Amino acid sequence: MELRTAASPRDVKHYDTDRLREEFLISDLFGEDTIKLVYSHIDRIIVGSAVPVKGPLVLEAGEELRAEYFLERREMGVINIGGTGTVTVDGTDYVLERKQGLYIGMGSREILFSSENADDPAKFYMNSAPAHKTYPTVHIRPEDCLTLELGSLEDCNHRILRKYILPGQVESCQLEMGMTQLLPGSVWNTMPSHTHDRRMEVYLYFDMEDDAFVSHFMGEPQETRHILMHNEEAVISPSWSIHSGAGSRAYTFIWGMVGENQDFDDMDNIEMKDLR
Repeated sequence: MELRTAASPRDVKHYDTDRLREEFLISDLFGEDTIKLVYSHIDRIIVGSAVPVKGPLVLEAGEELRAEYFLERREMGVINIGGTGTVTVDGTDYVLERKQGLYIGMGSREILFSSENADDPAKFYMNSAPAHKTYPTVHIRPEDCLTLELGSLEDCNHRILRKYILPGQVESCQLEMGMTQLLPGSVWNTMPSHTHDRRMEVYLYFDMEDDAFVSHFMGEPQETRHILMHNEEAVISPSWSIHSGAGSRAYTFIWGMVGENQDFDDMDNIEMKDLR
């Protein structure tokens, strides 16, 4: 498990490109027959992936958690962005087709990942947060999610937002997850820009061609920075940072939030004219 420490906005404004990427970018996520985990000190989120090809992969706590098993004190959301696969939770199988998700509550001991077809393996993307209460494990289908149509083609930000894990739909202690799809002709996400000081966020960008990219904007509203991102890369956004992006063409991204406030609309919006 890779560890990432928290970063101060007073320091980040002095980072060069390599340092920004080292601190906030998560790449090489979906290696075959590998579980990759990145533990951030920012709200103690763990971002990870599992791509089972030759056989099932078992999620283990590792020494970093000082726990008997991974979800002893944690909850987790999983979204599959690859071929059909199965997540087995304490002996119960949940078959996840592409873009289906799973919420797994605290206290689940044995988590296994497997693929239906080795030639088209599942790509399980994970966000995990500390938890204080057990909530039921729930299989999540996009068609059952609360769905919003946002933006417009004229503003280049016409998009479909689906809320997978949030209060009133799939309950959790603090984790929220969802997926936003940019429609053809649109490239901007999360506009107008905002921060939410009560929770951090992680974006995973995917459904991008090899020659496409997203310029992800971060930093304080008057000290903005950017990270060039390619397909199936994730980026950590501290609570003090904006988080938006513009791509060379349409794309999809998964957002995950962790913090003390689960009010989705609790945002501090920034006027476009005030960004620097």
